[in-house]
Amino acid sequence: MTKRGTACGASEAPATHVAVPAAATWGLLVAFAAHDAEELATMPRYAAKQCDRLQASFPGMSPRVLSLLRFDRTHAATAIGLMGGLIAAAAAAGAGSEGRSAFYQTALAGFGLHAVTHVGQSAVMREYTPGVVTASLVVAPFSAWAWWRLKRAGVVQQLNSTAATAAAFPAALLGVHCGAYVLRKLARGAMKRRR
Repeated sequence: MTKRGTACGASEAPATHVAVPAAATWGLLVAFAAHDAEELATMPRYAAKQCDRLQASFPGMSPRVLSLLRFDRTHAATAIGLMGGLIAAAAAAGAGSEGRSAFYQTALAGFGLHAVTHVGQSAVMREYTPGVVTASLVVAPFSAWAWWRLKRAGVVQQLNSTAATAAAFPAALLGVHCGAYVLRKLARGAMKRRR
């Protein structure tokens, strides 16, 4: 008995391998850099404006709480650098596994969901919020394209939980801001000791 479309006794040709392009894995880092350049340029001024609004709306708010919310360009750059390290590691894991890495796919999912939070925040605030332009023009289209490439290559992993994936990016965001705060405090302490 022969298989349809094959020579007598020959097996069917294996399915063509569809590779995940480097642009889908390393592109995560490039899209992150473009997006976070916008945030770095606009976030400190925006945060100061929002703190002023909070203080006017809630005059009894603790100055210490306000000082934590009012961060400068150095804090923003440090937090972005720390997040950039995580994104670079995720992109490398994706590139090294031809897109199969669960770490890479979780970061890609969180990055894509992050675009939704930017657009939602701007809609609720009815104003420009830091990162909304590149969230719409870079983050969302890149994420959708990268997922399309992963699905086309048949390498999409079953992520453990949608809720856990959705929570991973905000948890990382909180972690890098806490890390930036701690690093800044350590740097200030070191400078005081030098004097």
